[in-house]
Amino acid sequence: MPPKGGNPAHMVSMAKQLRGRVHAINVTDGSRAVLRMSSLAASTVLLQHGLEPICQMACRDRNVIGLQADLMGAQALGIRNILALTGDPVKAGDHPSARSVFELESVRLLKLIAKLNQGLDFNDKPLTDGATELFVGAAIDPQSQSWSGLQRRFERKLAAGAQFFQSQLISDFDRLEKFMNQIAAGCQRPILAGIFLLKSAKNANFINRNVPGVFIPQSIIDRLEQAADPLDEGITIAAEQVRMAKQLCQGVHIMAVRREDLIPEILNRAGISAIGE
Repeated sequence: MPPKGGNPAHMVSMAKQLRGRVHAINVTDGSRAVLRMSSLAASTVLLQHGLEPICQMACRDRNVIGLQADLMGAQALGIRNILALTGDPVKAGDHPSARSVFELESVRLLKLIAKLNQGLDFNDKPLTDGATELFVGAAIDPQSQSWSGLQRRFERKLAAGAQFFQSQLISDFDRLEKFMNQIAAGCQRPILAGIFLLKSAKNANFINRNVPGVFIPQSIIDRLEQAADPLDEGITIAAEQVRMAKQLCQGVHIMAVRREDLIPEILNRAGISAIGE
């Protein structure tokens, strides 16, 4: 999570604790439409500290000129990993009266990036100062209520050039297995399952009430409620889920909001060695 302000020190200190344990670090772009430092600037700061960022880029706040400008800027700054997102609605955030843009959505953004990588702009005019070389991913939600809609959306993002996929929070691993076997099978693209660190029963109930399409099972809520140390139990649950994901897909996308420092312990309990070991 980028800082709310101009000082990136806390973000950098959290990110440094992940060195050698993760392949890359997601940098959110106004997640939940809440004001934060730009993902492009925050990603650049991480890169300056030798950390590999995945720069999330949402369509909510930029038209096609702004999106292309930032994508070319990412190329110039040495940022190669982009996660193409539509973006959360403005009304969900802390500036509900702000104007949304949404000139593009995630599939059209993927197509735009493919053009830039081919040396062409949105209007098919040549990029006279060099094509981009961006490695672009997309989001998926295997727990979507519409199975046909999920398949259609996945296939469109694949055709548009997505090179990897990060999922939303996964709580139903049977559903993830079905997605991997029936929709993602043979796609030759890595799927990263979303693992969320639940800090308490209150946290889990909040997610159930406020995050569309996510349902934390009562059995997990009960474990958190009955635990002497709910946060420690949440780490154990996340580690169990990492182990389950390892049997089904190519990687995990761990979300430990404001406690990214606990990600190494989650990986330790899941039996995931440091990179290179």
